[in-house]
Amino acid sequence: MSTNKVWLITGAGRGMGLHIAKAALAAGYNVVATGRNPDKVAKAIGESANLLIVKLDVTLLADAESAVKVVLDRFGRIDVLVNNAASFYAGYFEELTPEQMERQLAASLIGPMNVTRAFLPIMRKQHSGKIISISSSAGLTGFEFGTAYAASKFGLEGWMESLQAEIEPFGIQTLVVNPGFFRTTLLTEESTNLAERSIEDYNERRAKQLEFWKAQNGKQSGDPAKLAQALIKLASQKELPRRFIAGADAIGTAEQKVAVLQQQINAYRDLSTSLAYNES
Repeated sequence: MSTNKVWLITGAGRGMGLHIAKAALAAGYNVVATGRNPDKVAKAIGESANLLIVKLDVTLLADAESAVKVVLDRFGRIDVLVNNAASFYAGYFEELTPEQMERQLAASLIGPMNVTRAFLPIMRKQHSGKIISISSSAGLTGFEFGTAYAASKFGLEGWMESLQAEIEPFGIQTLVVNPGFFRTTLLTEESTNLAERSIEDYNERRAKQLEFWKAQNGKQSGDPAKLAQALIKLASQKELPRRFIAGADAIGTAEQKVAVLQQQINAYRDLSTSLAYNES
């Protein structure tokens, strides 16, 4: 496998990003592993001649622009950008503060935009590049207690699908990944941010939600190392798929979404098709 491909992975210090970084290194690629704390990233990944650690807080466009300069100085190009860094704000919409919603969107939507915006000029100049953005099943369907997270992932997918049409003429490809439950650090206390407010009407349901999410931590069915290997395989193909539904549970969610959409289309087809403007 070619050793001159350059991968940049955001949020590479733990969780899915760490697995992707290790898999890319094992495949012989040059890897730019980024995170808000470079020391933690370096400690997590270990040493490699093909590894470059770069400080990058995706919520700061200046960090992304600085990363571009470092990557060009070291490798002179970028082949695969993996938008992995994200956050998870869990809670009922009314209980989440506006500031928490903003922080969710800043990390999981605006962050990938910042990094992509910084690296797109290089890919355009190369007339090549692949952009992989890690979404979620929450990017396909909303769920109780997940308004903030789903909002960021739905936004990520709309942006990526639209971006693909804009940059495809430059030889740049995109891939949206929809993982189901994978055994990463997303549900740990370090990664999960709970709503700051407490409204009595939600007390009983909130307690059940908290119990559910706590029970899921460490019990997720998906293996992040296997997903990382799957992404290496997909990226090695000449053409990226536009979307990859990752995990049996994610496939079930996607199929249920498709079925519900089809049912809604069929149920109101006559009403919908009666809305054309009458020219006569």
